[in-house]
Amino acid sequence: MAVVNQVDKKAKLDKFSIVQFQILTHCFLTGIVLSPAELTCLSMLALDGEQELNSFCQKMHALSIFKSSQTVRNTISKAEKNLLVIKEGKSKKRIWVNPDMKVQTEGNIFLDYKFLAIASA
Repeated sequence: MAVVNQVDKKAKLDKFSIVQFQILTHCFLTGIVLSPAELTCLSMLALDGEQELNSFCQKMHALSIFKSSQTVRNTISKAEKNLLVIKEGKSKKRIWVNPDMKVQTEGNIFLDYKFLAIASA
């Protein structure tokens, strides 16, 4: 019978941190690398929900997360290519976090992840 070393960690996080953790874990498991600013941007989008692209870009720039609205647009385009964000529309584009990521943002949130690494023989 194989012995498994189990680590059990518990923490109480604020809503923003738990959303960030969910996005970071998804990206880690799918091999997507995000900068801290990109992670913050996606977390804000997840919490704020669907919105118009221009206003979101201006908001991120106003919060000094990015140096310009164009940098935010570039981040959203990268996220869209990595299937993290959905962008829809012609002139007034709407954006939101891809629901396939299953990021929870409402109510009480309890995350239960289980990871296993099997040592080679």
